[in-house]
Amino acid sequence: MIDFKRFTPELLASEPYRWAFVGELFSPADAADLVDTFPRDHFKTVKGYDGEKGYEYEARSLVMMGANVASRPELLSPSWRRLADDLLSADYREAMSRLTGMDLSELPFEINVFHYGRSAWLGPHVDLRDKLVTHVLYFNDAWDERDGGCLTILRSSDMNDRERVILPLIGNSAVLVRSENSWHAVSRVRDECRVSRRSLAVTFYRPGSPSTMWPAGDTAKLHTYRGDGSGLLGWLKQKVTT
Repeated sequence: MIDFKRFTPELLASEPYRWAFVGELFSPADAADLVDTFPRDHFKTVKGYDGEKGYEYEARSLVMMGANVASRPELLSPSWRRLADDLLSADYREAMSRLTGMDLSELPFEINVFHYGRSAWLGPHVDLRDKLVTHVLYFNDAWDERDGGCLTILRSSDMNDRERVILPLIGNSAVLVRSENSWHAVSRVRDECRVSRRSLAVTFYRPGSPSTMWPAGDTAKLHTYRGDGSGLLGWLKQKVTT
């Protein structure tokens, strides 16, 4: 499903830190189906302030740390199961290693999907030291930059010190190589926005690192994301009646 030929070393920028924009990841048919069946089950609300950044969004596991299968695959559409298989493949690790110049073949990773609804955001921050590389993919078929929800590559901790703004459109993705100055943020989704900002993040960790999204002992209640649109709920309804 993923066009691994898109991952070329020439895409990796060196300023303001090592990062890359990788686009056109999917065929038009696959892109449309991934948008239409974006997951909505078993999300938790993540909200707070950790001393560096404020944040608020909804998160669901696609692949748990150290797992080799998708989380709750029976609730994923066929397209999303195929995408999970691609991300779990050796071909994906090879493509990411080729792009970043780092050996990611054996590193632990986790994969999570996100809804950023109205007023959701992620303040300027540098990722934790345990996070070596993060690949963020997007799943909206249309988006207005004025609605917020855009990944912002920053030159400093100042939200206005922008290097590039990336819209969360299907096929777009960004690869961030963690460093002491790898500042980035997600702009606040406008209160009037009628569509959630939809994304997926693959995070490669140092060996032995715990999950930051699903820490041991996490007791957060999970729920169906009931924002706008039908998404997976429509697919499940069709599945039950056929």
